[in-house]
Amino acid sequence: MDGPAKELQTELPAIETPAATPLPEPEAEGRNPNRQQPPRVPRGGRRFSRLTLSIIALNIFPVATLLGGLLYVGSYERSLIQQELVSLGTQARIFTRAMGETAIPVPSGPAKEQQIDVRVADWVIKQLVTPTRVRVRIFKTDGTLIADTRKKQGRNIREEKLPAPAEEPGWLTSAVVGVYDWFFLLLSSTRDETPLYVEKKVFKASDFSEVQAALKGESRSFIRRAQTGHLILSYAVPVQRYKRVYGALMVSISSQSVDANVRETRLDIMQIFAVILFTTLLLSFYLSRSIARPINRLAAAAEAMRHRQKRSVSIPDFTDRRDEIGDLSGALRDLTSELWARLDAIEGFAADVSHEIKNPLSSVRSAVETAAKVSDPERQKKLMEVIQHDVERLDRLITDISRSSRLDAEMSRVITGPVDIAHLLRTLIDVQVSTRDAEENLGPRLKLNLEDEPLFALAVEDRLMQVFDNLIQNALSFSPPDGEIRISAAQDGGEQVVTVEDQGPGIPEGKLGAIFDRFYTERPAGEAFGNHSGLGLSISRQIVDALGGEIYAENITGEDGVVTGARFVIRLPRSR
Repeated sequence: MDGPAKELQTELPAIETPAATPLPEPEAEGRNPNRQQPPRVPRGGRRFSRLTLSIIALNIFPVATLLGGLLYVGSYERSLIQQELVSLGTQARIFTRAMGETAIPVPSGPAKEQQIDVRVADWVIKQLVTPTRVRVRIFKTDGTLIADTRKKQGRNIREEKLPAPAEEPGWLTSAVVGVYDWFFLLLSSTRDETPLYVEKKVFKASDFSEVQAALKGESRSFIRRAQTGHLILSYAVPVQRYKRVYGALMVSISSQSVDANVRETRLDIMQIFAVILFTTLLLSFYLSRSIARPINRLAAAAEAMRHRQKRSVSIPDFTDRRDEIGDLSGALRDLTSELWARLDAIEGFAADVSHEIKNPLSSVRSAVETAAKVSDPERQKKLMEVIQHDVERLDRLITDISRSSRLDAEMSRVITGPVDIAHLLRTLIDVQVSTRDAEENLGPRLKLNLEDEPLFALAVEDRLMQVFDNLIQNALSFSPPDGEIRISAAQDGGEQVVTVEDQGPGIPEGKLGAIFDRFYTERPAGEAFGNHSGLGLSISRQIVDALGGEIYAENITGEDGVVTGARFVIRLPRSR
């Protein structure tokens, strides 16, 4: 190779990975109803946790990537080779300087007849090479090899003393080193690109490009690859005196020492990697156990609850962990409790509906049976009025039940927005006053008290109007004809507060919460039975709860402790 020392460029070989097999697209549900579906693996019953495998893969990937990059140690190896070439060049110049002063005789005749004194050159090289590991070859100007420190060449006999054999390593160490050398020599693309060095019985200058350059007066290095896979580093310099070239000296050495240093470095890195890998695996298993196992238990409990549908199956409690899994466990437990409570409420609601419908139906049946037996027109007329009243009661009851049963689903779909409470209350009172004026019905007075500040709540307008109307109607039914109903709205921090106060008999002791239950039947004295379904306040509470607010009732007492009326309070989130 022509030019200065060849710079090694180690490139990572491209690693071909098999193409990922695409997963089959899941068949749409209902596409083939006759197809038998495979049994589904219960949640939490997998043999291998995918979450565990993902955690291990994510933790090992950076370490494996670091190892993959460090296995080559290419820059370190190149720097050692360059240093070795520089050292060879220095030694070669020292050898040639010594030969130029001793092995080339002082000119005593024609310059063309002067040659290198082989005996002196051999003695000088022997003295200089003994403490080193290099191989020195000397070529004449005609390209003939006249000296070689590792061969017998004519009269130049040079036997190199080998070092005392070291203690042979064990078979396991030899096998590991052999596999190591084979593997990394296989990965080294740089060594494959270098020319192959073949040992010959007789060498000439034409076998080495660097020697040919040295015979022309240029110093040059070259790198070759031995059959064992190691590199052969060589450096050739001209042997000259007074600027005249008498031959060329080539110094060469194997890269075994460089490979040994690189091997030690790689083995140190691999030992560190093994320790890091072992620690990473332990931490990964611990992390996956603390994450995947609780999640599997939660999933298994939820699956068992779905299949068994029994309250004996409970969600594991991990709330003491105080992390996201604890939050998930608490949320699932609360959700389960709310689901069972909802089922109880549905069951109770069904029983209440059945009871409330049976009463008017029984009355209608009794009236019909009696009407068929009597012949008195007056009694038949009264019986028909009873039937008409019960039918109207049934119609009103079924309508309110339908509204109440649909309310939760409807409220889950609505989108809340800013609602002007002052405008709603003014509209409701104007409608009440106009209706009562048209019917010439005086009744209780309605008094509205509003703050000057904007009163906007985060709600749904039509549903909020339904709540206000239910409360006003309830107050009208309990207040005396000459009483007063006070309605007020004000802002309290982040909430809008609406109160409706009447001057009725108040709420019975211990019934402040029960009045919001379905089918609550406590009605004013003198009111005909069946005029109300008992669902108005219950529907109001459903709406307010769905809007994220609060509704409650309390009695109004005077200075003497006597109840003078009832107060209903609604708190709604303020809209900004």
